[in-house]
Amino acid sequence: MGIGELDREAHVPEVTGAAAAPRTLAEALRARGDEGLAALLRARPDLLSPVPNDLTQLATRAGTRGSVVRALERLDRFALQTAEALAVGPDPTPYPVLLALLTGDEGDPGIEAALPGAVALLREQALVWGEDDRLRLVRTARELLAPSAQHPSPTGLGPTVAEATSGMSPGRVQEIIAAAGLPATHDPVSAVAALTELFTDRARMGALLDSASPEALAVLDRLVWGPPYGEVTANPAPPVSWLRDRGMLLPVSARTMVLPREVALHLRGGRAHRAPEPVPPELGVSREYRPQVVDSAAAGQAHVALATVEELLKSWDRGGPQVLRAGGLAVRDLKRTAAALDVTEETAAFWLELCYGAGLLASDGEADERYAPTPAYDHWLDLPPAERWALLVTPWLSATRTPGLVGGQDTKGRTLAALGPDLDRAPAPEVRHRVLALLATLAPGSAADPETLFARLRWERPLRGAAQAASEGDGAGVPDLRSRLARWTLAEAELLGLTGRGALSGPARALLNLPLAEAAEATAPGGGVELSVAAERAATLLAPLLPEAVDHVLLQADLTAVAPGPLRRPLGDALAVLADVESKGGATVYRFTPGSVRRALDSGLTASDLHEFLKAHSRTPVPQPLAYLVDDVARRHGHLRVGAASAYVRCDDDTVLGEILADRRSASLGLRRLAPTVLAAQTDPASLLDGLRSMGYAPAAESAEGDVLVTRADAYRTPARTAPVPVPDGPPAPDRTLLGAAVRAIRAGDRAATVVRKEPAAVPSAAGALPRTSAAETLATVQAAAMTGSAVWIGYVNADGAASQRVIAPVRVEGGFVTGYDHTADEVRTYPLHRITGVAELADDQV
Repeated sequence: MGIGELDREAHVPEVTGAAAAPRTLAEALRARGDEGLAALLRARPDLLSPVPNDLTQLATRAGTRGSVVRALERLDRFALQTAEALAVGPDPTPYPVLLALLTGDEGDPGIEAALPGAVALLREQALVWGEDDRLRLVRTARELLAPSAQHPSPTGLGPTVAEATSGMSPGRVQEIIAAAGLPATHDPVSAVAALTELFTDRARMGALLDSASPEALAVLDRLVWGPPYGEVTANPAPPVSWLRDRGMLLPVSARTMVLPREVALHLRGGRAHRAPEPVPPELGVSREYRPQVVDSAAAGQAHVALATVEELLKSWDRGGPQVLRAGGLAVRDLKRTAAALDVTEETAAFWLELCYGAGLLASDGEADERYAPTPAYDHWLDLPPAERWALLVTPWLSATRTPGLVGGQDTKGRTLAALGPDLDRAPAPEVRHRVLALLATLAPGSAADPETLFARLRWERPLRGAAQAASEGDGAGVPDLRSRLARWTLAEAELLGLTGRGALSGPARALLNLPLAEAAEATAPGGGVELSVAAERAATLLAPLLPEAVDHVLLQADLTAVAPGPLRRPLGDALAVLADVESKGGATVYRFTPGSVRRALDSGLTASDLHEFLKAHSRTPVPQPLAYLVDDVARRHGHLRVGAASAYVRCDDDTVLGEILADRRSASLGLRRLAPTVLAAQTDPASLLDGLRSMGYAPAAESAEGDVLVTRADAYRTPARTAPVPVPDGPPAPDRTLLGAAVRAIRAGDRAATVVRKEPAAVPSAAGALPRTSAAETLATVQAAAMTGSAVWIGYVNADGAASQRVIAPVRVEGGFVTGYDHTADEVRTYPLHRITGVAELADDQV
């Protein structure tokens, strides 16, 4: 912003009238009430950092490029189209002219009804100021939205006649107006004005176009809705020459012509936009279900989500994959995780990021860094299922990490890894909540049509998705980031059980605190109540919908066990050691194998323990094949003993050791006989155990004392970790208390900056300079003000030598200090008298 713009928009005139039209943006802000200023600061929180000293500084900050860009990105499509129309209109623009630019010659009742609201929104956000007869778009917004060769406008309009002819010779301008049938003028300025007047006169312009050939009109038709630029040859065709000679095409360079804005508006019937959109697209319904069906489907998926998270973290219970040097999970590890969970890699990345965002998964921070569950995971396991679900979805609502980006590339062409850096997208929480809020506007049980949902989001923030995708470079070929975030949100909400069959569930409505009548106005997670309270309410609604945990299984003769529902935790943990999961679903099927039984024996259980466990937890008799399997594995378990020599094998039956030596598969173990019952190995005990087990034996590890070494699967945990903090999307929205304090401070500073004061008669001061009064005069004036309770204007220099002007109301003067209420700081302060350079009484009309 230039100096001239600051002077026009932020300069404070010396005399203002309450009824006078504002001449600057600062004056327009000064005429607002406290609620109006609070609405501006609420809509544009970046203006509060730090709190402006006065309204002049607030107006200046509101016109800076960065702040204006942020404000424009948060406009809906019609408000943005209104601002674009103001950018191509005259400055200032009367309201009727703005209306004509949006409705055209034919008019549009819908636009006429919506335009006052759009103008009010632009005024509230200090993008537009002035009365209806003199609407002004702030200079920075005009520069951003006005058409130019470097930055085409969405209106498709080009430069005005005056702008396009600014570098043209006076003789050429006279030739153009002569060809257009206009009388010659004495200067190029009046010639351009005459040509502009011709192009804006509907009757005369229509007559001029009637004389054009169909080929010339076809050329105009190709340019009328933009882009307005076209290339021509050195010897243009007669239709182009005819248009060029009459100024309906003006040269930009030797080979490029442009259609002037006035000509395009005439051809368009006065409309700045081809398709104004005064109302948002209607949200369509794809299917309708009974609410009970939706809640049941959502609860079933919520149960699957809890089981998936538990299965994932249990598989990493003894330490997960290593962390890449650049951070994140290797592609091969993501593939293994997806295969283990029986999901796609994209879905596996979502579950990993969900656990990471909830603080259940992190890196251990060791030299050989690995991923592992956190101590919070153990606490999470002890909670009821509904509460565990709430602890997963609550951080998901506000998370900025975006699993959908995994597998894509960053701006430097590097692949984005799951759990790695560069996955944060600041708009993600806003989009997630807005998608769910839009779903809540539909009747319970109604599933939204995704395409209409995406169209609605594009209408609400037309600039935001495209601008961020362009700046981040992660959406090649897909410019609308918000649509991709919305698509991922729908898929993730279904995986979490927030939606069932595409419709929002009852627990999700409680979590978002979005009653049907208020859903459209909701703009923040929690809807104005504590999110923890809403999460507790959602968990209460979900709890009776989740399947109850069972304490038994059904043993089958084919060495399988069927769990008719989710197993209670001790039973499920024990059965996971004794058997392998064969299939999942409504009923989980476990299969008993020699390896799984040996795993249970290795954990310290005996054969009798296993028989008692199966008998106690089976609703059917223990099948004979399963009992035989347990006894057979137990009989051979521990028959061989492995210890550390490097390693050795001992067995009371020397024929068994002879069989091992004769087996070709034992060659890699480097075995040799030390004694009839002892073999020495050239490998470590763990490898020796694995090798013998792969040969079909069931060895047991042995301690240095010769006892069987019981190996338990002790869980590995990271140190205490905090969940990742979301990346803020700009400054946080201020609360009511901060807004009230900021408005009071700005008002106080503005009063100090604009107050009219009396100049001391004894020592005159230069205009605008700090007053200079003697110490005696200063003391006498502040003492008098303290006695009468009036306010005075002082010049003050602090300990750092910085000079400032303040308005104070002295209440006590003693010991070389004056204490009083500082209107500038809006608080009581004490100032040393020797640092007050001068004092002046306020003018009578300011007291």
